[in-house]
Amino acid sequence: MSSAPTPPTGAFDLPLRPLGLAAPFHWLVLGLGDFRRAPGIGLFYGACFAGMGWALLRVFEQAPAWVLALSAGFLLMGPFLCMGLYRVSQQLEAGRRPDFGDSLFAWDRRTGALALFGLVLLALELLWGRAALVIFAVSFQGMPDFKGSLLKLLDPSHLGFITAYLAVGAVFAGLIYAISVISIPMILDRPVDAVTAGLCSLRLVLTQGPVMLLWGGLITGLVVLAMLPGFLGLLLVGPVLGHASWHAYRAALGPAPAA
Repeated sequence: MSSAPTPPTGAFDLPLRPLGLAAPFHWLVLGLGDFRRAPGIGLFYGACFAGMGWALLRVFEQAPAWVLALSAGFLLMGPFLCMGLYRVSQQLEAGRRPDFGDSLFAWDRRTGALALFGLVLLALELLWGRAALVIFAVSFQGMPDFKGSLLKLLDPSHLGFITAYLAVGAVFAGLIYAISVISIPMILDRPVDAVTAGLCSLRLVLTQGPVMLLWGGLITGLVVLAMLPGFLGLLLVGPVLGHASWHAYRAALGPAPAA
């Protein structure tokens, strides 16, 4: 009697489902539904996102150059904060009641893989931060006085700085997005290593570019809008996007095979 075939686990072996351009909007609807089913947990993580924004504003008042570098940390901390939200969506999907404590320690089951992936993201964030500081240093003579207003950066005289900063930021943000868009929920849900998860996420972005670009654009646009009212919009947008990202992973790869 032949044994059952081993399900594929390699980054280039896992079958990716085709995604339509309407899929990201469906993920947002599902994410909002998960938030409504566990609002208390969602608001906790939303408050964490808003708190990060307030901390950056405080740093900006004292050292504007550093806030431009530290802002890259949103892309580093965001996926790991969202891990608790992924766990909530996973529990809801399985028909179980989400537990706040369980969401806080969702990382505990996959410490090694998550630690390695975190080191990769940290290295990229540090490179991004260093590049931002270099651009800042060569764009101004001494420390410019923005008087606590980020809008000062939009002055036409700073066009060269803005162009260079956005170009470098787009490269790093795009790379971080490409390797992390589904990798952390994948590590949480499947027995895969960090390299496999990151490469699978990159493969998804490269092979289904239009829909993943749309998803990245929606994430960016919603986060920017949520930041405008004193970061308070992140109380809702943060957890909804976290839950929606779980559904994006599910849509791309489907349920994990039974062990």
